Amino acid sequence: MNQVSIPRPEYPRPQLRRDSYLSLNGPWEFEMDAGMSGKERRFYERKSLSQEILVPFCPESELSGIGNKDFMQSVWYLKKVTLPWQGGKTILHFGACDYETDVWVNGKPAGTHIGGYSSFSFDITGLLQDGENIITVNARDDVRSGRQPRGKQSSQFYSHDCDYTRTTGIWQSVWLENVPYAYIKKLRQTPDVSGCALYLDLVTEDAHGLTVTAQAFYEGKQVGKACASVEGNLAKLKIDLDELHLWETGCGRLYELRVILGEDCVDSYFGMRSISYADGKLLLNGKPVFQRLVLDQGFYPDGIYTAPSDDALRRDIELSMDMGFNGARLHQKIFEERYLYHADRLGYLVWGEHGNWGLDISGKEGIGNFAPEWVEAVERDYSHPALIGWCPFNETQKDTDRSVLRFLCHLTKALDPTRPCIDSSGWHHTDATDLVDLHDYEQNPDIFRKKYDALMTEGGVVQDSDRGTYGREMTFVSEYGGIKWDFDKKGSGWGYGDAPKSEAEFLERYRGLTTALLQNRNMCAFCYTQLTDVEQEINGLYTYDRRPKFDPAVIRAINTQTAAIEEEENAGQ
Repeated sequence: MNQVSIPRPEYPRPQLRRDSYLSLNGPWEFEMDAGMSGKERRFYERKSLSQEILVPFCPESELSGIGNKDFMQSVWYLKKVTLPWQGGKTILHFGACDYETDVWVNGKPAGTHIGGYSSFSFDITGLLQDGENIITVNARDDVRSGRQPRGKQSSQFYSHDCDYTRTTGIWQSVWLENVPYAYIKKLRQTPDVSGCALYLDLVTEDAHGLTVTAQAFYEGKQVGKACASVEGNLAKLKIDLDELHLWETGCGRLYELRVILGEDCVDSYFGMRSISYADGKLLLNGKPVFQRLVLDQGFYPDGIYTAPSDDALRRDIELSMDMGFNGARLHQKIFEERYLYHADRLGYLVWGEHGNWGLDISGKEGIGNFAPEWVEAVERDYSHPALIGWCPFNETQKDTDRSVLRFLCHLTKALDPTRPCIDSSGWHHTDATDLVDLHDYEQNPDIFRKKYDALMTEGGVVQDSDRGTYGREMTFVSEYGGIKWDFDKKGSGWGYGDAPKSEAEFLERYRGLTTALLQNRNMCAFCYTQLTDVEQEINGLYTYDRRPKFDPAVIRAINTQTAAIEEEENAGQ
């Protein structure tokens, strides 16, 4: 199968690209292991399996060719591969595989990874043989265990309320990469807008004493260059830039980057922007920006967790921007890097979040299963300019161990001190959080406005019967609306509150709720629930198959009204 005809053929890791790679997307042999006895039966030594699946689509999806919606606690994959290169090292990459993954090459163990959302890789050079090689993968997944983050995957047989079809096993691209013996493993970029410079931190392999050279370009013109020596496995560089082009909302001005280490050459890109949170406002390049966000769950009718194409990832962002949103909360799922790449290009603000639902974090096992994967996610996505903040947890209960939330928030800020962190979105915060936010699905615009207008008065507070009392530190309603609208008149579906009786009533309610937040001088952001319907949940602005329920121009006109904090900024200039 050639590279053009395979599904999702694009290079999966846009900020560390090489030419010498082989996509393994496409047909794999496949088998379900209902009794979880595959290891005992030594499936990893088999030369074939009983079914075929189309990777990277999960077996629950129609695109996979399997379409099994029942629980699958263990599944097996097998792929026969002949390498198109000789020499150097061969690295096997997985974008994501849910949940616990064991890999064998030619019957020998290559490695194990725990976590259903983060990317991982294994050096399989020493396991390869001349000619044909067999790669075998076993993924074990139990969303009902309480021991793993499941996000919005249903723990019941059927999808229900705001939980949807499960994803088991491989659901992002798999590929092989040929690298020199001395090569670049990680590339971390930190822009310095005030100093007009880019800082690079490299992790290398077998490269002590070698020189690394980095070149920055803008629209094809070289605008900076730096060199440094590798010490141990680390190298640090500062590239002073001749030209400063700021990354902004709606205008993702990106620089190209080339990094050379001996025989290794990688291509990347970066954006020059600063992010901070101060005086109740998010500052982009030192200026307040009102975040007009939409909740994006990242589900697709035919691929479930996996977009059917790279264009579909980009199109979701464009659909959001068509309605006047400038960003999204990437909700209960660590999105793939290609999505972030498109957000970077389009100037689209995003918040990174884990799929913590379903995980019991009251004991050591829960924390142990959460923290390593969250670290992998933060490290992987650190360099994306579109990513403006982190949120490890969503809607943790009042009796959740507060020390766990503090620890994960402090860990996040230690890994990435350049972005704000919300410890647990919407319900119960600790003193470690940078932003205080609420989730509020009140459907009456008058009641909604009165509640938050109180924050603009001296000593005014927001009373929430379940989540306590908040003063002016509360600046972000990070879930609201969720207005039900049965676009296809199926007569059933889940959503928040009573459904409007007409399109005019819907738009009046949407306008009232949204305008109340835009006109509030204490607000710096909102996040409307949600971009699209997902299965039985019908509170999207688009249907599940991405048809607009309302004229996007009407929604856009409401969303793009000047916010109160923007009026204040303009008045001060």
